[in-house]
Amino acid sequence: MTLQQTLETQIKTAVEKLYGAKLESVELQPTRKDFEGDITAVVFPMLRVVKGNPAQIGEAIGNYLVEHVSEIEKFNVVQGFLNIVLSDSYYLNFFNSVGDFSSFGKVPQGNEAVMVEYSSPNTNKPLHLGHVRNVLLGYSVAEIEKAAGKKVYKTQIINDRGIHICKSMLAWERFGNGETPDSAGLKGDHLVGKYYVKFDSELKKQVEPIYKSYLAGNYPDNFVNKITFEGMSQYIESAKNDKSEEAQKNLKVFKEQIYGYALYSTEIMQSAQEMLRKWEAGDAETVALWNKMNGWVYKGFEETYKSIGVDFDFYYYESDTYLLGKDIIEEGIKKDVFFMKDDGSVWCDLTEDGLDEKLVLRSDGTAVYMTQDIGTAVQRVKDHPDVGGMIYTVGNEQDYHFKVLFLILKKLGYSWAKNLFHLSYGMVDLPSGKMKSREGTVVDADDLIAQMTDTARIISEELGKIDDFSKEEKETLYRMIGLGALKYYILKVDPKKRILFNPEESVDFQGNTGPFIQYTYARIQSILRKAGEVSPEASGALDLTAVEMHPKEKELIKIIQQFPETIQLAAENYSPALIANYTYDLVKEFNSFYQNVPILATDNETEKAFRVKISKAVGEIIKSAFALLGIEVPERM
Repeated sequence: MTLQQTLETQIKTAVEKLYGAKLESVELQPTRKDFEGDITAVVFPMLRVVKGNPAQIGEAIGNYLVEHVSEIEKFNVVQGFLNIVLSDSYYLNFFNSVGDFSSFGKVPQGNEAVMVEYSSPNTNKPLHLGHVRNVLLGYSVAEIEKAAGKKVYKTQIINDRGIHICKSMLAWERFGNGETPDSAGLKGDHLVGKYYVKFDSELKKQVEPIYKSYLAGNYPDNFVNKITFEGMSQYIESAKNDKSEEAQKNLKVFKEQIYGYALYSTEIMQSAQEMLRKWEAGDAETVALWNKMNGWVYKGFEETYKSIGVDFDFYYYESDTYLLGKDIIEEGIKKDVFFMKDDGSVWCDLTEDGLDEKLVLRSDGTAVYMTQDIGTAVQRVKDHPDVGGMIYTVGNEQDYHFKVLFLILKKLGYSWAKNLFHLSYGMVDLPSGKMKSREGTVVDADDLIAQMTDTARIISEELGKIDDFSKEEKETLYRMIGLGALKYYILKVDPKKRILFNPEESVDFQGNTGPFIQYTYARIQSILRKAGEVSPEASGALDLTAVEMHPKEKELIKIIQQFPETIQLAAENYSPALIANYTYDLVKEFNSFYQNVPILATDNETEKAFRVKISKAVGEIIKSAFALLGIEVPERM
């Protein structure tokens, strides 16, 4: 039985014996730092069954606990809060009971598996800063789930088909002159991304005169949207005299619609659409080009993933999955989960669930993204029957999509559908504003990693503490610090929040940053190297009777003790931020301990052994916690 369980049981017993009342639950929480205590029992909720003054009730329960729970040394009551002070021996016994802090907090793997999907890029451009947040979140959540005892499958679905892929293919075919990654000296994903930007550049050249012509009312007689255009043209004329906010807002919307029609009237866009039709028909030449360019991109992606330090267990490709789900829709019609409209399209009515009607099959029988996602989810469980849930790491612009997907899967009767989670995250902004892939204004992931390494190099060289490192050791350290800064800056923020990313701010050796924590770890390793074998007791259990704990030691052990619970909370909430900020709190407390308590300078060998052992434990937890975030720690800095 844990101490918390013991306290809950004893408090319930105290209330029953003292007041003849039964508590259903006991609210316990860490004691606030400005009060003396380790654990606080909140008295106010007890007033539902116990009548009286909260402070007096707290006093009575506190006296009972001191008498009946050996781990409790004393208590104090502040209004309706019973602050419990645990004995030094409790913390010493806990500390000695943990043989190996390198695996502390991790739970043995159970039988149920969870699949974590992340990255899922398009093969028409390299990974960018937005992808970086995605892969860091997904990878870290996967590692945290593993530490919490789950079997984890890391996966991604690569969006390797569609009009956006054909845009890069068509531009390369027209303007590439046979250029390859080797001949251009570019990573394959960068080369393909170059032609995606080229397509957009050519598209803008073609669309402008068409757009102006349409605005003037000039459009082909056989144009399918002729009636719509005539209405728009008339509205544009009338809006010239109506300067009201509503009229101008509608005018803007109409102009955007006309621009969209103009885009699809361009020769280059129509050619891309034709290329997509050829691909779907299995045209040999088109498929060969698609395979060649996708191959370049896959190789480039793998280099970036390796550089970032993330991996995957399984890959799914949209070119394989885009036809999945149709058979499930047919079964769903029989079960009345879906219904067919007069035009032959198939829908799911979710209005009673507070949503709307959702299209799952077009009138011509073709699938939509929802159909594909339904089929892919079912296929994944077929491929891995032990999967009991899935975590989708996708930006918050898809919140509604996943609400609908999960609800439909539940209605279809899949037992695992209750364990689906959308790891929704906010976008990453830069001081310069939003990124746009087609315009080439994204922050490329590879460039970002290089920039972070360079920033770490400049700052490290200014500090001048690594002059005795070899060139190779320095470069390894710069990369470790740069990546650590990037990952920590992104992961310390709650996933739901939007981030304004500042590279220079993230590489700081002070404050809540990755380099600050890495530096503390390196400091601990220096202490351990200097300590050597300070005492035969250093590697074994300590003689408790010979140890008198300093308050800073006790505070440090209190935080150490919270690591297992933090892992479980992070797993339950799918939040690496809980791990990141726990680690910062641990490091802050260690540095306070380091500044106030002599570690190697004490003449008492038992004290020295104890403090070295605490330092080692903190270092191992830092390393373990940072591994859950995908961050390495250096032995020297």
